[in-house]
Amino acid sequence: MSTLYRNANIYTPVDSGRPHGGTVQGDLQHYPQGSFLVKDGKIAAIGSDTDLLKSHSGDADVEIVDIKGQCVIPGFVDPHTHLCFAARREEEFELRLTGTPYLEILKQGGGILSSVRAVEAASEEELFEATRLRAETALKFGTTTLEIKSGYGLDTENELKMLRVIDRLSRNGKQDVVATFMGAHAIPPEYKNNPDAFIALLIDKMLPAVKEQGIAEHCDIFCEEGVFSIEQGRKLLTAASALGMKVKIHADEVNDLGGAGLAAELNACSADHLLAASDENIRAMVSAGVVANLLPATAYSLRKPYARARFMIDNDLPVALATDCNPGSSYTESMPFVIGLAVLNMHMSPAEALCGATLNAAYALGLADRVGSLDIGKQADFLVLDGKSPAILAYHAGVSPVVKVYKKGELVAGSDS
Repeated sequence: MSTLYRNANIYTPVDSGRPHGGTVQGDLQHYPQGSFLVKDGKIAAIGSDTDLLKSHSGDADVEIVDIKGQCVIPGFVDPHTHLCFAARREEEFELRLTGTPYLEILKQGGGILSSVRAVEAASEEELFEATRLRAETALKFGTTTLEIKSGYGLDTENELKMLRVIDRLSRNGKQDVVATFMGAHAIPPEYKNNPDAFIALLIDKMLPAVKEQGIAEHCDIFCEEGVFSIEQGRKLLTAASALGMKVKIHADEVNDLGGAGLAAELNACSADHLLAASDENIRAMVSAGVVANLLPATAYSLRKPYARARFMIDNDLPVALATDCNPGSSYTESMPFVIGLAVLNMHMSPAEALCGATLNAAYALGLADRVGSLDIGKQADFLVLDGKSPAILAYHAGVSPVVKVYKKGELVAGSDS
């Protein structure tokens, strides 16, 4: 049985085999009165309502669903989250509001380290349930594919526990879930005076255990002053790459440490944050084919200047968007909120932001062959919006205009009524 979704106002990036940057970041295919045929969970055809109705309306095995002129876009791909955590950190939010810098909170044993203690204390079932609820919230906001990192374990046992939780969600949830190993998220207190020894532990013990477990597809590291250096990042990510893992990096979030340059050097899938990245290293990312994964909700929460999305796009660097959902610096599961911030505070057009939250985000995860656009052969992951165009995502601030969410052609959130 196939389904023809007709009478839809469709906006989608078109996958040309590479992420969209520069003048094409905002290029969208628009079918003002369009239809698409879904067979076995994938897009089998897409085009004008007239053409597809003529081709398929008489087929006995084709069910016809009328979208009633509403706007349809691809499902959101969230390529950077820390969704797997056990406890929120509202008290630290208040500390930051009174002027305490995040790195100072981290130095005092708060921040990531407080989340580490909470994960260690939580049972695997408790951690799964907390993560599942956040993933379901993200789904209601339109996220049909997402990445989730470990990184609140910082030892082999608890990092593997987090990855098992992420894998269970991938197998039993309603979204595609990509797991990233981020054992190098912070320096454990016992290695405070010898972070090189912790990097050695990650390379010699933890990475092989993660590889043997077979869940994490990517490896990430937080390169920042007071956390890990560029050289430490180079050692860990090189070792991960040698094991066949894809690599990405938390780069230049607070200071220009050169993380964007390291991402270019290692041909990383993405460099993430980039609030302080230099012009030189942004251009190096372009040459190396690295996606800039920007997290405007983090800048919003930390009250910092936003990453220079306009400069990046104008210099041909493909920009993706993500929530960075975590208990400290960006507690949101809402991609519509992120798109609104990108449009209003990072000077992206609604079309550029939509591409960043769909196709470019899929490239940042290595999943563009399956998701990120409504192209023939890709999964039928799509959203129905309460609006005339993707501009509604930024225009209707503070709410979600996502009224229906479909995964592989099946309604998974919202109502048929």
